[in-house]
Amino acid sequence: MTRIVSALSEIAASYEALFVDLWGCVHNGVTAYPDACAALQEYRKGGGRVVLLTNAPRPRTSVEQQITRMGVPEDAWDTIATSGDSARAAMFRGAVGNRVWFMGEDHDQSFFEPLQVVHDPVPIEKVELKDAEGIVCCGPFDPQADPATLRPQLLLAKQKGLKLLCANPDIVVDRGDTREWCAGAIARLYSEMGGESLYFGKPHPPIYDLARLRLADLGVTPDADRLLAIGDGPHTDIDGAMGEEIDSLFITGGLAAAETKTDAQPDPAALEAYCAREAIAPTYAIGYLR
Repeated sequence: MTRIVSALSEIAASYEALFVDLWGCVHNGVTAYPDACAALQEYRKGGGRVVLLTNAPRPRTSVEQQITRMGVPEDAWDTIATSGDSARAAMFRGAVGNRVWFMGEDHDQSFFEPLQVVHDPVPIEKVELKDAEGIVCCGPFDPQADPATLRPQLLLAKQKGLKLLCANPDIVVDRGDTREWCAGAIARLYSEMGGESLYFGKPHPPIYDLARLRLADLGVTPDADRLLAIGDGPHTDIDGAMGEEIDSLFITGGLAAAETKTDAQPDPAALEAYCAREAIAPTYAIGYLR
């Protein structure tokens, strides 16, 4: 049974480090949540370490710049692990070939910046789909458009036998009050069509391996029972935590706010029904990170 808690401080002493989702937990895609930032600041004052674990399809330096603009204070976190960095490493190791067709928006071009941790990276050339050996998908060209509009291109890609590297397994995110499609929606559609999609963000193991490496760089190597994952994504944050056998704090006021009837806190019966329906078992739940 998931335990509903009133604040992070209620359980914080049990954990040496946190893996914290960003979008929907620390910010809403536009601005930071002050209570969430204050909770993380307080946790760090007590000696805990905070890894911001995000499915953003960009390098961590780009994410750091973005959250700074949103008002997330630097003393609310220690390090960042992004789906983008995990996927970039695979790309530069040749996971989808040398010539790739890029799917995404202009601000996702940083995905192709050099990555120092990969020795002897393969040279990557962005080409048209007809000439591609693989696909790099950071998201749809238009996040408001139904991913089904991309079926013709995906059908051609499948016929060519191209692998699709998914830099962000999220299906949707809420930017303020607007819901947007993510790369995960395209990868899911491609797989349903019979294509092969490669995933590197939550809930898949590579990003958790990267997060542990980031902690090790800080001199911290906690056991699994001393790690807590925090997030609002049932099939990214919570499924990922379950797969890694670490505890989780489910932020119900994010993507599942309506289903869990979250006002300040989730409705216990609605939360239980939602978890059963989605086949997730978070250790704890709270309306909003505070």
